[in-house]
Amino acid sequence: MLTYTLKKAPGVPLYEALYRAIRQDIAEGRLPAGTKLPSQRALAANLKVSKITVEAAYDHLSQEGYIRAYPKRGFFVEQTELCRPRPRQPEGISAEAPEVLPFDLTGSAPGDFPFTVWSRLERQVILDMGTALLKPLPNQGAPELRRAIADHLFQFRGFRADPENILVGAGTDFLYTLLVQILGRDKTYFVEEPGYGKIRSIYASAGAKCMGVPLDDFGVSPESLMGADVLHISPSHHFPTGIVTPLPRRLELLQWAKTGGHYIIEDDYDSEFGFRAHPMPALAALDDGGRVVYMNTFSRSLAPALRVGYMVLPGDLMAGFRENLGFYGCTVSSFEQYTLARFLSEGHFEKHINRMRKSYRTRRTEIRDILENCPGRFAILEQEAGLHFLLRLETPLSDGEIVQIWAEQGIRVRPLSRFYHGEVPEKAAHCLVISYASLPGDRLDALAEALRKSFKRIWEKSGKIM
Repeated sequence: MLTYTLKKAPGVPLYEALYRAIRQDIAEGRLPAGTKLPSQRALAANLKVSKITVEAAYDHLSQEGYIRAYPKRGFFVEQTELCRPRPRQPEGISAEAPEVLPFDLTGSAPGDFPFTVWSRLERQVILDMGTALLKPLPNQGAPELRRAIADHLFQFRGFRADPENILVGAGTDFLYTLLVQILGRDKTYFVEEPGYGKIRSIYASAGAKCMGVPLDDFGVSPESLMGADVLHISPSHHFPTGIVTPLPRRLELLQWAKTGGHYIIEDDYDSEFGFRAHPMPALAALDDGGRVVYMNTFSRSLAPALRVGYMVLPGDLMAGFRENLGFYGCTVSSFEQYTLARFLSEGHFEKHINRMRKSYRTRRTEIRDILENCPGRFAILEQEAGLHFLLRLETPLSDGEIVQIWAEQGIRVRPLSRFYHGEVPEKAAHCLVISYASLPGDRLDALAEALRKSFKRIWEKSGKIM
């Protein structure tokens, strides 16, 4: 039985501490590939923590590919090139830095941040505001930023948001936790399956009951929401499947929420980077019953390090926040908020997004062209939205084997199966999530050669099995 001494530390919840401890044991070979981990209930009892803590830690490990859940068998340690045991270093000798693969098809491109404009606005804010920057802000955020966000939402997402109903926070992680307190821990939260596992972990660690809801070709179906009080979805571009929920389905979901007294959390992450001429309206723009909480962040559109997220609450929820949680202070510095407000209101954000759409469209075309010239049988699945697509391979190889072959050629990639919390359906096997935002434009020839070698190796190994 695994035994760890878990202590609460500032900013590190227990599930995070457990995740780190197990991850270290895997990385250092104390838990080799194929090792069966204790059940969540058994480990919780042994460590004297809640089952939710263990569930959140296991979910985090599963999302990163360290472990995998097998139906009716339990959790087992996975073995890939990205997560291989490393020998323990003798005392006094520093461990080597983790291997950095040259082609990362999982991340964003921080080199695209508009440093020149941003730094100029920062200087203006300092000169114009002076010591006023040191004064505390309203707990909902700077009024200037909330007004700028409201204007942005009207221009780009088609709905009128009252600045007084906007709440600014240090990224969506904080806002998710706050939402559980606003909506209630006694509610049942449904999240998309497959989906971004961190959302499930945050809800669970906040003490809420969280369950996955499967997707069909149009997203979440109202018929699958029996028992849900709150639904968390990304209708504009679901990650990782890429599904864009059509208008009729959106209206059905709004009717479900309105008639049943439920709430929908619309996570509009990545919505700025659609390539359709007429993007779908946000759910919040269609909501006439005050049942949609709209959320977004600037971490994808500007930079992950810019921890500024926001949500638009219906009037009754904002009133509840002010009454019951008004003691919370604003978690984003005034310096960042005033700079971002000017970046939005002066049109720099619109110019930045237009420039990045053009750049990402070029990158998408480049990697599609490279893939279409690779050998083998595969299909590219996308809906002209967001910064990723799916690549489905026709092969008997396991997802772990496919990822390892790509890693041997220096390409980091994630399989779709890693984004399932429970049993992985057959249709999700042999699918890779290709994020092209960080595609190195100056190394396309090298990437093309690495991909060709990867595909050739996959088909060679496939032929020996078939």
